[in-house]
Amino acid sequence: MRQTIRCAVLAAMCWPGAAFAQDLPAPPGEAAWPAVDRDAAALGQLLFYDPILSGNREVSCATCHHPAFGTSDGLSLPLGDGGHGLGPARAIDPENPPEQRVPRNSQALWNVGAREYVSMFHDGRVELDPSAKGGMRTPLDADMIEGFASMLSAQTMFPVLSADEMAGHYSENEVSRAVRLGMLTGPGGAWDLIARRVADLPAYAARFKAVYGLAPEEIGFADISNAIADFITFEFRSDTSPFDARLREGTPLPPEAEAGLALFYGAAGCADCHAGPFQSDHGFHAMGAPQIGPGKGARFETHARDEGRFRVTGRAEDLYAFRTPSLRNVTLTAPYGHAGSHATLRGFVVDHLDPVAALGRYDRTQAVLPRMEIADWRILDDEAEREAIGAAVAQSAVALEPGEIDALVAFLEALTDPVATAGRLGVPETVPSGAAVAMP
Repeated sequence: MRQTIRCAVLAAMCWPGAAFAQDLPAPPGEAAWPAVDRDAAALGQLLFYDPILSGNREVSCATCHHPAFGTSDGLSLPLGDGGHGLGPARAIDPENPPEQRVPRNSQALWNVGAREYVSMFHDGRVELDPSAKGGMRTPLDADMIEGFASMLSAQTMFPVLSADEMAGHYSENEVSRAVRLGMLTGPGGAWDLIARRVADLPAYAARFKAVYGLAPEEIGFADISNAIADFITFEFRSDTSPFDARLREGTPLPPEAEAGLALFYGAAGCADCHAGPFQSDHGFHAMGAPQIGPGKGARFETHARDEGRFRVTGRAEDLYAFRTPSLRNVTLTAPYGHAGSHATLRGFVVDHLDPVAALGRYDRTQAVLPRMEIADWRILDDEAEREAIGAAVAQSAVALEPGEIDALVAFLEALTDPVATAGRLGVPETVPSGAAVAMP
């Protein structure tokens, strides 16, 4: 195996324009994304950066998905309501501390509006399903409101209801109180309360009238979500990296990156899961990444375990499986892993090659966590829990030399898109609510 990999690396370094035995993905064309109304995207830009959607009017979508941090937040686990600052500098607000960290790493938003996406979130709990109401399945099936134009739009239902993400805690505001009472839909429900806030601002009311023809009283949460989805689709489209030039025009990458491409789509087997033009098969795999923080369970459960896709399907084969992330602009989106366990891309790649062994040697100091007096290491401190995570891993260890790992990282750097990362609409200076726009 190692000799095969070494030969592939040497061949690519010597003949960077050479054809590979393996097939590269076809470059994405215009049909890969739905059409976007530019005026709707401009409206969505304001809503994405406006804290008005959060219960305490302090957290926006951009708090955890900021372009300054590769559309993530630079933290292992996000700090939403109850924090101040942005990125790794974000800290607990001592006057309003959160109860817990957000359980999973903030996922990057590059290309999530593309048609090939069939699920959202690390566990795919929002997913396309033609047999379900509205053509998609979510944990709130019985409470689904209508009018979402896409799955990307529908996923916004969830962060605004989460106490530690955007809603705030039970007695703090009208939105969090509605969530506590189970009032989600209909007049006075959490989503309606948020929509009324937006509709009551003349600047937003005028834009919704111009874009959608809606009177203020007609603006619903789904309309807000649809605009945000249009913005995300337009702003965070990424298909103009050096890798894309390689696919479209055959423009060779630098020799080391070309060698990494040969490894990635060849003997190293990365493309078995990181397939397609966006480097994701959109499937779910147990890869043994370390577990940090509170886990993902129901409020009545006391464990700190995150069982991944299993929590959605109940199938034993889905234990500790998480959705394959896209690798577009991955050099900008640290920390890595579903719980943000790894501070560097190279470190994650090294441990990813033999994840079971890596669990036992994991260096906890690389986690990027704002200080909180809570138990972050309950799972990794428990030998039985660590063994359960490792036992779910199906892949065999892959042996690479340091230079080969460097080549893989060089290829991953070639996925960085200067057009997408510069922004198309960018960060607005102000938003209609008058609240501060998140800036590092």
